[in-house]
Amino acid sequence: MRAIRLQETDGIDALTEEDVSCPEPSPDEYLVRVHAAGINPLDWLLSRGMLPHLLDTDLPWIPGWDVSGVVESVGSDVSEFAPGDAVFGMSRLPGAGGAFADHTTMSADEIAAKPEGLSHHEAAAVPMAGQTAFHALYEEGDVDSAERVLVHAASGGVGHMAIQFAEHTGAHVIGTASGDNEAFLRELGVDEFVNYRSERFEEVVDDVDLVLDAVGGDVLERSVEVLRSGGIVVTLPEPPSQAAVDRYHDEYGVDVRFFDVITDSDPETLRQVAAHIDAGVVAPRVSDVYSLSKMQDALDRSAGGHVRGKLAVGLTGGVDD
Repeated sequence: MRAIRLQETDGIDALTEEDVSCPEPSPDEYLVRVHAAGINPLDWLLSRGMLPHLLDTDLPWIPGWDVSGVVESVGSDVSEFAPGDAVFGMSRLPGAGGAFADHTTMSADEIAAKPEGLSHHEAAAVPMAGQTAFHALYEEGDVDSAERVLVHAASGGVGHMAIQFAEHTGAHVIGTASGDNEAFLRELGVDEFVNYRSERFEEVVDDVDLVLDAVGGDVLERSVEVLRSGGIVVTLPEPPSQAAVDRYHDEYGVDVRFFDVITDSDPETLRQVAAHIDAGVVAPRVSDVYSLSKMQDALDRSAGGHVRGKLAVGLTGGVDD
């Protein structure tokens, strides 16, 4: 089968397309024919040797976590899905991966039925970003309809799905992004838009109940300033120090929380995201689809930032993708 393998953790250029043996599912796994795979920052971060603690397997290694495809064979100890069933999901982290290939193996707690209304390209854009947005808003952020919610990097993978979830909840939604994304975010349901290139959000936004911070750095510090007393920031890039958390609580009366999709994702969250998609509450947006042979281009594009929605990789070229 075709696969993209990382030979050395010294850059995206170390990714090569190769012909490798098809994996064999263990008794508690499914063999999935991959129709599409989603692109996430972790793919290029690990390729560049960053976050080495997440790579717990020897090189060469097949990266990629978000998968949409069709079950091809079933291990002896699993029975929820049968050959021919369309599924999607995320290979467990750390390690794992394997999405950038014609076939991959996934355990029963990594996959769910693919939402019928989505193509495989769209479904592959959901697992990591959708679970992150859902968990950050509902599990960590306790969002409700009476709140003002600020989403940073609102046009990105996590942000554009968080906007839709928050809007469905009935919250007043504020999104930050570059000016050319305003129409896109208005379509998704933002009530207020802040062009971060022309204005500082802390100068035009206040009395926020919940901030979803997908940027980090000084954005976290500035976000604390716009929260009302008792508000919450859920930050995604890296966990703040306990000293910083304590300082924000003591000085501003706010709660800063960290959500890590790498360790805190779960199949129940994926099923809840799928149910919201089936109900028409949220829909992923895929800005471009690359072929497997263009994987380096796809990761370079992702690493460059400013992707609207998500990028996907198509592996079958079928009409249903």
